[in-house]
Amino acid sequence: MRVLVVRLDSAGDVLLAGPAVRAVAAGSRHVAMLCGPEGAPAARLLPGVDRTIVWDAPWVGFDPPPVVPEDVHALVRLLAEQRFDHALVLTSFHQSPLPTALLLRLAGIGRIAATSEDYPGALLDLRHHRAPGRHEAEAGLDLAVAAGFALPPHDDGRLRVLAPPDARGLTGPGPYVVVHPGAAVPARAAGPEVAAAAVRALAEAGHRVVVTGGPAEKALTAEVAGRHALDLGGRTDLEALGGVLAAADAVVVGNTGPAHLAAAVGTPVVSLFSPVVPAHRWRPFGVPHLLLGRQDAPCAGSRARVCPVEAHPCLNTLTGAQIAEAVSRLTATLPAAGRCARPGPVPVPPRPAARKVTS
Repeated sequence: MRVLVVRLDSAGDVLLAGPAVRAVAAGSRHVAMLCGPEGAPAARLLPGVDRTIVWDAPWVGFDPPPVVPEDVHALVRLLAEQRFDHALVLTSFHQSPLPTALLLRLAGIGRIAATSEDYPGALLDLRHHRAPGRHEAEAGLDLAVAAGFALPPHDDGRLRVLAPPDARGLTGPGPYVVVHPGAAVPARAAGPEVAAAAVRALAEAGHRVVVTGGPAEKALTAEVAGRHALDLGGRTDLEALGGVLAAADAVVVGNTGPAHLAAAVGTPVVSLFSPVVPAHRWRPFGVPHLLLGRQDAPCAGSRARVCPVEAHPCLNTLTGAQIAEAVSRLTATLPAAGRCARPGPVPVPPRPAARKVTS
């Protein structure tokens, strides 16, 4: 069976699709993943993905592209050529799978499954309903199970990625704590002053601190690291970041992709969680973690990209001492200097190397 799994959102969303992808891989001979440009690097890290197809959908993201008929037709032709037997469309609780399902139907895919609150007409063969209170990772796996795919007995359903690289060339030897101050959505990140105070407090508590961030965040990481931490801003892609996070005792991070990457490599998380989206759906999954931040703040449930409340009180009222104390509490409960048990390898059927295809 050839199966297409669709997740068109960010890298963090794609990482949360990992358990569902592994369930599909356990019952298929070939699994392709259709994702957007932001999610493609994460898709290439997921066990069980044979091929990554990259398409920038006009109904996804913060700055979606215009609808270009030629691009849509090219994607439909590409998917039709692949002769998929089955497709799963994974979406967040507030998204509709139906635009994607229409394209998959035009591509002639034999059976299409998705979670949908909207009436799908002839677009879905399986219309699944999300159970209340489910985490996004669990909801994706629920859809896979409803479609006839199940994790093998040895798989515990946690997030996983392929074995990350050795990061000692970047971090140097010895234990450390990571602080990742940025986020793609500003409302989900504490201010740089809070992150810098956390770095100082962690250093004063005796931790070696590593600050991480993407190429566009180098000014932020330099400000946060100061003279108290190693600044790796702009020096890691997603795969290398996985290696840095995997060797850390703990990660201090907001509700953003690196939080899910930390969970996928088994590292405990102190989550600076803005309540603009609900924590029960998006908190770090399957690893020890502590949530900091006012979950009852006025912005709760707003899905705001920029905090609608002056001074961003849900996160900016945190102190460096509170964050450092949370790291100490979290790591004190874990064996081996704060390390939790790392996810073991997940056997999947032998598969050809993944390759990127753009429409």
